[in-house]
Amino acid sequence: MTDQVFTINSRSFDNSIRRSWHCELVSREGGLMVFVGTFDKEVRHPDLGTVRKGTVSYEYYWLDRWYNVFCFYEPEGAFRNWYCNVNMPPVLNGSTLDYVDLDIDVLLWPDGTLNVLDMDEFESNSKRFGYPDNVRSSAKTACDEILAMIKAKAFPFDLKTTEMPDIRMAV
Repeated sequence: MTDQVFTINSRSFDNSIRRSWHCELVSREGGLMVFVGTFDKEVRHPDLGTVRKGTVSYEYYWLDRWYNVFCFYEPEGAFRNWYCNVNMPPVLNGSTLDYVDLDIDVLLWPDGTLNVLDMDEFESNSKRFGYPDNVRSSAKTACDEILAMIKAKAFPFDLKTTEMPDIRMAV
């Protein structure tokens, strides 16, 4: 465990901050950084429902990929769900990790129910912000990669989800 706290910034394409939170870095191997954070307040989300204060989020960021993956656990420790963001590759600057969220999300429930969310928002913001063709195609490719990883139960979707991952290690 590093006890190193990072600020994570989710940004819009115009670089404005959508959301910002703090997480602890628990692992770094090459371009993969794994963080853990705890929701400090209850969040109501139209697709996730109510995410309770104290929910734990394991967050997987690859510095060279167009997505990230969150694994949520209830405050008591039970697995809640996976939530994936399609985004431009994150940028690490000291103890801050920034990424541009490209709107498309993938939600995976413990029973295997899978939802691709916010394609309409992606199309709308693509026009609003003028996403270049390479950004549009990379976002769609990233969504396909996430779906293929889920189907193949590839990392990090291969982790045993009945208990929180034991991934804390020296960085």
